[in-house]
Amino acid sequence: MMSYSIIKFIISKMEIYLVGGAVRDKLLGLDPVERDWVVVGSTPEQMLDLGYRQIGKDFPVFLHPETHEEYALARTERKTGPGYKGFAVHATPDVTLEQDLARRDLTINSMAEDMDGNLIDPFNGRDDLDAGLLKHVSPAFSEDPVRILRIARFAAQFSKWGFHVTHKTNNLMKEMVVSGEVDALVPERVWAETDKALTTDHPEVFIKVLRGCGALEKIFPELNALFGVPQTAKYHAEIDTGTHTIMVLQQACLLSKDKQIRFASLVHDLGKGTTPGDILPSHHGHEQRGIQLVRGLCSRLKVPNEYRDLAMLASRYHTHCHRAAELKPATILKTLEGLDAFRRPERFEKFLLVCTADARGRKGHEDDPYLQAEIFMNALRACQTVDSREFVDRGLEGAQVAAAIRNARIKKIGALGKPS
Repeated sequence: MMSYSIIKFIISKMEIYLVGGAVRDKLLGLDPVERDWVVVGSTPEQMLDLGYRQIGKDFPVFLHPETHEEYALARTERKTGPGYKGFAVHATPDVTLEQDLARRDLTINSMAEDMDGNLIDPFNGRDDLDAGLLKHVSPAFSEDPVRILRIARFAAQFSKWGFHVTHKTNNLMKEMVVSGEVDALVPERVWAETDKALTTDHPEVFIKVLRGCGALEKIFPELNALFGVPQTAKYHAEIDTGTHTIMVLQQACLLSKDKQIRFASLVHDLGKGTTPGDILPSHHGHEQRGIQLVRGLCSRLKVPNEYRDLAMLASRYHTHCHRAAELKPATILKTLEGLDAFRRPERFEKFLLVCTADARGRKGHEDDPYLQAEIFMNALRACQTVDSREFVDRGLEGAQVAAAIRNARIKKIGALGKPS
């Protein structure tokens, strides 16, 4: 076992710094979600001797024995292949803090704080933070395609404070798309960053930044295909389907923080991107076409099933909901059954919010009431009052009970008045 004097010597040689997002968030007046540390002047063996537990496989990262926060040895990286895994890592005691900070993505993420609270800022991240600039640290930014997703997510996260991507950084992102670097992105990382973006107040900025550098066409071709596709001006004064999609996502964010609702709102109209040109600006059949596109997107990016299922239902049934006041009671019941509303009422409520966002995501309709949701919710509640035991007590069995329940539900729906 290492002696106390040797351990004390090791600690005295180590320099520990708070780095990255925790420093940035402190300067923004936010409570850091997590704290990451960089250790200068140490080795993996010394970290293990001090009780840290190694978790990094590609580079040396350790968990503190008490706080369990991550401590990484200062390192440099050299590009060796395509994608975000194509790097050779160099982590030795002679790697300096500035060298470690230089490999990071944005200047606002390349600041450090020493144990006395002093700011170390070799790349002027504090100035860019004050100016609301998302700027790359060095040309090495282009070596990691995940950084395109991260900068788009940061733009969404900090857009409420006016942050934006600099022209030079956007140009560099465009070059990464043209060079094919973005093609090396793996589905899990694409979805992870998208999911994080959906938690922000303005996830539509995530989509706009990706589109602005050309990455949307590569990562979300189904979404990119919506831009430039016209809709009927009578119902969509904004005309462009992509613009409508962005507006729907914005409305969804006003209605709910639920990421499933926001995702379904984003992809509910994918079918319009494949509408035959000879029937535009009409989009007959886009609901059914959209189902397959949503399924394909979710399969490709390994989107969780609960997101996929709500999104597919939204694609299939959102126009049914919009026409609620015109539907016959039997059609309303069939729609409720198709949505599995009786067994999944919570998901049904999410569906109604997606439809509300869709109706309000149109120029001039942002504040409209959406009585169709009330019609469908009242129909479900009325149907829930039908008790199957009544029919069993009459001596009905099997299919007879099912038919009697269905007829009773239709009558209940028919007896409802229209909301005013």
